Amino acid sequence: MDHLVDRLRAVFAGRRVLVTGDTGFKGSWLCLTLLELGAEVYGYALPPERENDHFSLLGLNQMIRHTDGDIRDLPAMMQVFQNSRPEFVFHLAAQALVRVSYDEPKPTFDTNVGGSVNILECIRATQSLRAVVYVTSDKCYFNKEWVWGYRENDELGGRDPYSASKAAAEMVLTAYRSSFFERREGFGIASVRAGNVIGGGDWARDRIVPDCVRALLEDRPIVLRCPNATRPWQHVLEPISGYLMLAAALKDQPKAFGGAWNFGPRGDSIRTVGDLAEGFVSKWGSGRVEIDKGGAHVHEARLLHLNCDKALQELGWQPRWDFLRTVHETVAWYRSVTQDIPALDVSRRQIRSYMEESCD
Repeated sequence: MDHLVDRLRAVFAGRRVLVTGDTGFKGSWLCLTLLELGAEVYGYALPPERENDHFSLLGLNQMIRHTDGDIRDLPAMMQVFQNSRPEFVFHLAAQALVRVSYDEPKPTFDTNVGGSVNILECIRATQSLRAVVYVTSDKCYFNKEWVWGYRENDELGGRDPYSASKAAAEMVLTAYRSSFFERREGFGIASVRAGNVIGGGDWARDRIVPDCVRALLEDRPIVLRCPNATRPWQHVLEPISGYLMLAAALKDQPKAFGGAWNFGPRGDSIRTVGDLAEGFVSKWGSGRVEIDKGGAHVHEARLLHLNCDKALQELGWQPRWDFLRTVHETVAWYRSVTQDIPALDVSRRQIRSYMEESCD
């Protein structure tokens, strides 16, 4: 049987791949997946924030060629590009939290917009490159609280600093593509927008899964601010598989697969925050959920999901794990690791299980 892992290994084995934001939650999962595919992986990012971050628990600093650095530092990043001579780049480095963007708006814009300009300058100067996947967010769309999913050609914008910074990063890429990349032979670049990603190894503050795990481990109630807000929940491996498939397609047909791409879950995985918390408690086997009825909170979107028809029809990508499987695998990761099973073993098992399963 032709598994996804075999098709991707044929593309990435022995190839030089640079991941910005490799110390982050999604970046660390991407790096481990690339290692499983036989790639030669380089990383550039700020040091991990916590000892129990996924990057640290995996020991990735011993498995890839990582450089500590800030994407706002153009000379340092340019040196990493020159040293690694990457064939593929996955740009994930960002200030990734909506609530932090209210407290730190300027650093958010400096990182997500200015840092992305720096990345594009490095890309412009690196002739070894064949494909770039430039990660933004589903929150780059100007959210009108529509009941239908946003398509790649819908309006960009944002009411909060984080969302606005991601919309601006998309506009920056459009300008660079038109000005510098459209006529560059043998090179393709695309932006990708994913929904709310969950999975093992995320310990960021003000995110629902880490909040659930901390509450359950400390025998506290899970307190929700917006239990009825809907989100397109998906396991972290879902968009990663899309990013990898897109990079492979860009290498073979760089101009045909450029542009913007959505990677989100099926419609039955668009659930409320309350559904996710209750599902987490059910799979964990203990705990309880409470609603925060206190004072005013910063603005957060209540309804947001993506239309992924383009990826399904043109790229042949589709989600593999439904909402229940996503919650099950996420809980299983935290349960296993908090019971002293090595994170590397747990994460590798989940990657292999995901990549080797057939799509329904």
